[in-house]
Amino acid sequence: MDKLVIEGGVSLSGEIVISGAKNAALPILCAALLTGETMTFSNLPRLKDVTTLLDLLAQMGVRVAPEGERRVSLNADGLNNPSALYDLVRTMRASILVLGPLLARCGEARVSLPGGCAIGARPVDQHIKGLQAMGAEIRVEQGYIHAKAKRLRGARVCTDMVTVTGTENLIMAASLAEGETIIENAAREPEVADLANCLARMGARISGAGTDVIRVQGVERLSGAEYAIMPDRIETGTYLCAAAATGGKVRLSNTSAAYLDAIIDKLMDAGCEFDLARDAITLQAPARLKSVSLRTAPYPAFPTDMQAQFMAINCVADGVATIRETIFENRFMHVAELQRLGADIQIEGNNAIVRGVAGLQGANVMATDLRASASLVVAALAARGETRIDRIYHLDRGYENMAEKLSALGAKARRI
Repeated sequence: MDKLVIEGGVSLSGEIVISGAKNAALPILCAALLTGETMTFSNLPRLKDVTTLLDLLAQMGVRVAPEGERRVSLNADGLNNPSALYDLVRTMRASILVLGPLLARCGEARVSLPGGCAIGARPVDQHIKGLQAMGAEIRVEQGYIHAKAKRLRGARVCTDMVTVTGTENLIMAASLAEGETIIENAAREPEVADLANCLARMGARISGAGTDVIRVQGVERLSGAEYAIMPDRIETGTYLCAAAATGGKVRLSNTSAAYLDAIIDKLMDAGCEFDLARDAITLQAPARLKSVSLRTAPYPAFPTDMQAQFMAINCVADGVATIRETIFENRFMHVAELQRLGADIQIEGNNAIVRGVAGLQGANVMATDLRASASLVVAALAARGETRIDRIYHLDRGYENMAEKLSALGAKARRI
């Protein structure tokens, strides 16, 4: 099993290119199910989750034609198997995003519950509630969602909680529904707006994407199109944290500060300076960071996907910070591993109290999930000595060529 080995204590310096956004690419690839014409996508990140989804689409009868490293064409004209089986879905929760487009295009869908979990353990119930409001007949049997609808009808849907994938599923389904669909309490994330922009390029009629009320006027059919995936704001934030933790100066290109207000504000509070261009961000870190407290919440507030990385920089900052996690009930699994590096962290319910230390020391640690893995990388870069991070297949789900990109910034990082 691959490991990432990092010799810490080197200030990052230089420039790297940010990849396309995983959390935008996955729903946008699923949008290809809505048309029988060819969709061509560029700025596609080379990630395990993307490969898994393309395999899933191919099993459904979609023709997948890679066109270089970061470009792919999909044609769902031969879509003949509206099913997403457990063996692929269990590895990636985002596979639930095929439910809405399959139901809208084929009139039926059979999709495994993510991870085989029970309804209620994850917000899949909001997907089902919305599709039922649009006229779908849905039953859950033996770990699968079975959905049918001759044609979905527009409806008013108010989700009980803010759910990004739920909002995306309903937007895609509503694009081919009869009449108008109004989605209230919709997710406002930039990735939702990116999906809406792609659907609009295909001929969908959508307004309000990026706000908490989205209106979709259904159309008879959607056409093929070309679309470039937005840059990954979480990858951007992770490398900004890596530079901040090491007292470095980096320039990140093919990205934008437009979606990063909460992250950049906190890094400025920590003492970092920024030069913001239209498609690039330059960060200059201070000799020692100042601690910053934060509370995660849905966009445009501070993203839960950056909580672990900021915990890592607080470990080497001056002062005490309180980090409050409000999105996921079990997102402090990285704490025990950071403590192995010498971090001073105390957990009190869904709060973490982080006291900055003079320095961290390298150790063997284990990744537990995608963003926890990123926090261990940030901490390892700031630590003295060698850190070996095990189970980095988690990193491969969300970060393209991380070892190579870190090396380009001067880090002593290698994959073994």
